[in-house]
Amino acid sequence: MIGNMEILKPLNLPPFEAKIKEGKGNKLSIFDPLRNKYVALTPEEWVRQHFIHFLIEHKGYPQALLADEIAITLNGTSKRCDTVLYDIHMTPKMIVEYKAPNIPITQKVFDQITRYNMVLHVEYLIVSNGMNHYCCKIDLKENRYTFLQDIPAYENL
Repeated sequence: MIGNMEILKPLNLPPFEAKIKEGKGNKLSIFDPLRNKYVALTPEEWVRQHFIHFLIEHKGYPQALLADEIAITLNGTSKRCDTVLYDIHMTPKMIVEYKAPNIPITQKVFDQITRYNMVLHVEYLIVSNGMNHYCCKIDLKENRYTFLQDIPAYENL
């Protein structure tokens, strides 16, 4: 049995064939196609890789327009957005924030992603812990947001 199988529990996302390898001390790594490298397999990373697969394979998002761990500066502090979708002009369009499956999606999580959006000014915010997924469409002109019933397909953005 490979390392800690507890991390690999089923999520409320389509399954996929993850590339997982075992390293020193039974530490597991998972391949991230956006960063093109193996990264430490944590519960949050398990959610990220499932969600990326879901966006690309099931919602038609172009892999080339998605990027992980995007550095931003917020109030003089360095932060990282988990995943950012860009449009064809490389303007940020969506921020996705991931939490481990055991972390509830609370107002605090939305406050975090909203602060990131003060820098990037995207139209869509998504938060997922692998079990629950929330997506809002932001109207930047009216300073309002609307929760969507589903994660939109790329062609509908």
